[in-house]
Amino acid sequence: MEPGGGSSRGMIRRVAEKAAVTPLTIGESCGVFGVFAPGEEAARLAYFGLFALQHRGQESAGIATSDGNAITVYKDLGLVAQVFDEGKLASLTGDMAIGHTRYSTTGSTVWANSQPTYRDLGDASIALSHNGNLTNTSVLGQQFDRSGASTDSELMTQALAEAIEAGASLPKAIATVAPEFEGAFTLAIMDRKTLVGIRDPMGFRPLCLGALGEGWVIASETAALDIIGAKFVREVSPGEMVVITSDGVESHFPFAAAQPQMCVFEFVYFARPDSRLYGEEIHSARRRMGERLAEQSHVDVDIVVPVPESGIPGAQGYAARAGIPYIDGLVKNRYIGRTFINPSQSMRDLGVRMKLNAMPGELGGRRVVLVDDSIVRGSTTRQLVQMVREAGATEIHLRILSPPYRWPCFYGMDTGDRSTLLAAGKEVADIAEYLAVDSLAYLELDGLLAATGAPADGFCTACLSGNYPTDVPMTADKFLLERS
Repeated sequence: MEPGGGSSRGMIRRVAEKAAVTPLTIGESCGVFGVFAPGEEAARLAYFGLFALQHRGQESAGIATSDGNAITVYKDLGLVAQVFDEGKLASLTGDMAIGHTRYSTTGSTVWANSQPTYRDLGDASIALSHNGNLTNTSVLGQQFDRSGASTDSELMTQALAEAIEAGASLPKAIATVAPEFEGAFTLAIMDRKTLVGIRDPMGFRPLCLGALGEGWVIASETAALDIIGAKFVREVSPGEMVVITSDGVESHFPFAAAQPQMCVFEFVYFARPDSRLYGEEIHSARRRMGERLAEQSHVDVDIVVPVPESGIPGAQGYAARAGIPYIDGLVKNRYIGRTFINPSQSMRDLGVRMKLNAMPGELGGRRVVLVDDSIVRGSTTRQLVQMVREAGATEIHLRILSPPYRWPCFYGMDTGDRSTLLAAGKEVADIAEYLAVDSLAYLELDGLLAATGAPADGFCTACLSGNYPTDVPMTADKFLLERS
């Protein structure tokens, strides 16, 4: 449903959505959720699961359900609480569901790119939710019918649909087609009676399995299990496909074995602090990052201040290790979310002030260590530093809980053009001058990996190191993402 429009566009019930053939766009870090819960209202469970994953995507939200006879889909632009109400959830009947929250690039926030995607195949209809980004869309576009596929997620759905129309069951279609996909893809897929969760062989994006009474849940993060009272069972392994039916859960491995390469930014930024990855609590890992940063780059200051929210655990760790008071000197507007009302140019120029506000009473006359998780393009950080300076800080020493972000990501982050990355080709001193800080220090890569508590060789660090674990579609000059 478009803003201000009727509800018919948001609802699909065994009706194929036909879109024009347009260039494939890039998928970003999103949240996926799936639940099979006999006797329960799956849509309501999916709603709360997506609510817990709202941080992974704020552009659109959607839920598909099955009552055993037909698949019903509702999706729209906006936050989960904006898209769904009691009436919408009541229309999504059945005890099986998948859901999605989407994060997209600027300019591609359109209803047609929201998920779950859907294909009307009669009794074999399917719906799909995707987190990640494929790197071989050009090849796939030539191999499979691209009509109606405007994103890599749509293209995967079409590829599965072709295999199912040729006579394969959903699990068999996935096992046959998915090895053709390259890049990052964590998927929740369903037909009328089967729920499937799958991770690409390198496991770039997370997925976990939980138990809920007689049912089962799959989700991007363990926090989504907690909110609906599901019990964490285990993480879905890289390259694993879990098939959930009324008979229980089956595990299959349709891919050749590969070295796990989870995105290290799941620990730095994406995942909620109360989630667990690689068996490690994210909050504790971020606190350890701060401790290591204090050891590596101590400076004589009065207070340590976090940039909310992901900078908070790191700042706590930094302050504890350095023996410097921790102060909440920045207040976050927790209700800003996403809006379809565009601010005026003057408001856009203020930028960060819509999300954060500084407290002169805490910052005035003090030397400050400001702790943040990362710097990507730098414009927001520069405004933030100016705000802290205007609040009266006499010195600002910026400490970053990850190494310089110098290389584009091809596996699910919106950083495809290296020319937009602040640290690309720059020395730390040059970055500090641009940001107008008294000093700047980044956590070294070895320290970051050690702080996670997980095996160092289990992470993709391409955006920090330039070492890509797969072939990537980029040009030699600007490292632009391929757009087929």
